Order: sequence, then C-alpha cells, then structure tokens
Amino acid sequence: MARPRSQPDACPGALQVHQAADGALARVRLPGGVLTPTQIQMLAEAAHTLGNGELELTSRGNVQLRAVSDPTEFATRLADSGLLPSPTHERVRNILASPLSGRSGGESDVRNLVRDLDQALCNEAALADLPGRVLFTLDDGRGDVTPLGGDFGIRAVSGTQSALVLAGRDTGARISTADAVPALIQAARVFASIRDAEWRLAEIEDGANRVLSELGMSPTDIPDRAAKEPNAPIGWIDQDDGLITLGGGLPFGVLGARLAEFLAAVERPVIVTPWKTVLLCDLTEHMAEQVVRVLAPMGLIFDENSPWLHVTACTGKPGCNKALADVRADVRNAIEADQLPVSGDQHWSGCDRLCGRPRAEVTDIVATADGYEYRTR
Repeated sequence: MARPRSQPDACPGALQVHQAADGALARVRLPGGVLTPTQIQMLAEAAHTLGNGELELTSRGNVQLRAVSDPTEFATRLADSGLLPSPTHERVRNILASPLSGRSGGESDVRNLVRDLDQALCNEAALADLPGRVLFTLDDGRGDVTPLGGDFGIRAVSGTQSALVLAGRDTGARISTADAVPALIQAARVFASIRDAEWRLAEIEDGANRVLSELGMSPTDIPDRAAKEPNAPIGWIDQDDGLITLGGGLPFGVLGARLAEFLAAVERPVIVTPWKTVLLCDLTEHMAEQVVRVLAPMGLIFDENSPWLHVTACTGKPGCNKALADVRADVRNAIEADQLPVSGDQHWSGCDRLCGRPRAEVTDIVATADGYEYRTR
C-alpha cells in the first residue's frame, strides 16, 4: 500500500526522537544486535540518568530508551561509544543477522558481513534517505532471520553460496557470499530509485522482480519456501569452539538498567536478538553457571518453558496516549495468578493499532472500551 507523500516517515532514531506520552523515545540501531560490555554499561548509565531506568529491546534487534530527558546528551554518549557512526544514516542501519552465527551451527559465518554491510551502507550517500523501516537480513543458512521479512538479504546455502532474498522471499537467484554486500547495496540503490512514497520493497508492485532485473540477475534455482519463524534461543547453548552462550529472555523485552550493568560486568559480548532476548556469548562452563545463579533471580529467563516467552505486549498506558488499558500490568497480574486467558503465543494490545505485534502467528488480546477482545487470524 503506497502512502501519500504528505505522510512523513516518522520512524524514531537516536537523533530523530519520537515524542511519546511519557517523553522522548530514542531508538538505537545495533547492526547484528551486537553490543560490547562498554556499550552496555553506557546504555545502562544513560537509562539511569537520562531515561526511565529501562532499555527496551525491539523486534529488529535494536534498543530504545524511553522518557529521555536530554536527547542531545544521549546522542553524544552514543557517538562516544561507537554506536552512532553516521548521523546521516543512523535510522537506516537496520541489519538483522543470525544471532548465533559463527558460534553455533549455520552454513556460513556472517558476522564480518554485518560489519562490511554497515560500513558500505554508511558510505553510500544516496542511501541516507532510505525509509527508517527498510530492513537488511543476513541469514547464515539456519533460516532464522529470513522469515522476518527483510527488504534485502541473503540466506547462505553453502559455505560460499547464498540465496538472494528480496521482499522477504528467496528469489531463486544465487550469488557468491563474498559478493553479498555489493549486491545488497545495489539492490537498495534500485529501490531508492524506483520508490515513490513506499516505505518497503514489498509495497512496490512487482518490486522484487524489478530489482532483480535491474541487478542483471535471474533465478537459477528453485526458491526455498520461507520457513516458519523459529523460537528464540533460550538457555544453555554449546558453541562449536567448546565455550557456552546463554540465551536469556525478558518480560516484554525490557532490560532494566541494573540488570544491564550486571551483563556488562561479565565482560563478554552480548547480542540483542529479534525476539527481544539477549545472548551472552563466549563463556566458560564455570562462568555460565555463575551467570545463571546470579542473573536468573534478577529476572533474566533461562527456562524455555516460562510463560513470559509466549506473551508480548505494546507499551499501553501510561506510556501511550492511544492505549485503553495498562496492558503490561494486566499481563503481569494474569501470569502471577496463572490465569492467562488463552494458551500459546499471544500479543496484548492497548488499541486496534496492535503496535509491537510479532510476525509469527499469535492470538491478539486487544483492549477495547468494554474490556479485552480475543482475536485469531
């Protein structure tokens, strides 16, 4: 669906903040979801001193801070920590990658591709005006991020070859993984040249085929059917090198500043996943045991059967003026009383906009003036 030119792309960033009911909201792009301990500590301190004390994880593996009292100071801290390498391109650095790539499983390690794609994107002046909703995906072959509907992406089919993915679908075209970054940048250039008011490639009629044609490519293989979105990696995960990754969930994908400080203190890489969870990587067995012992009581969820891993929710009241209910408080009460109204994956929304709804199949629990409605589709 094309949008009128008068409707601007108001997708928030670190510099273009969104004024919500509870104050300024700033979103920080994290290509590949990667954070260093120093960066986590900075974000935790910013949440304490400039925000509401929490870091919200997003479905694109990013982080956002609510109720930011001084957006300029926050942007300065981001730049000093390396999280704002390009003020002109900061909202278009939406790069999802297989979170466990290079550590556990997968056909190809895509971690270096994340870095290379990010640099190439920031170096391309013409792409600074891409809509903030455009998404790049780098799937290492396990099929975890391809189902998330990126505009431009690859999925490794071997150690050296990848499927070209456009508008969330395998095009049937195959490229060398070494050529992935130039191909994705060129695909984004084509989109920028053919779009009118569209924010996503899928909104352009026959957009994927038009891009493929402009790239001088054609299908050479039978396209793979999109796999179902997998569950978030939770708990103890053995790495290929003998070390351990711990996958931890969070209620509503909210990471409290104090818990973030403890994650930083472990001094290991952290990856924010598109399922609003975190991976704490490269741990020895002893370290992993200590982390579980300390962080589980603080709210990091290592039990894959926890009901919290099946419930998502929008911000609701009081953070959103359009919400008809404090949905997060209602969810907490339901879980604590073991009285969730439906079983399985569910998304609670404060209004009909269904903000934050995951792409996966869920039951919608929607606040209305007369209470909650349950909807399936």
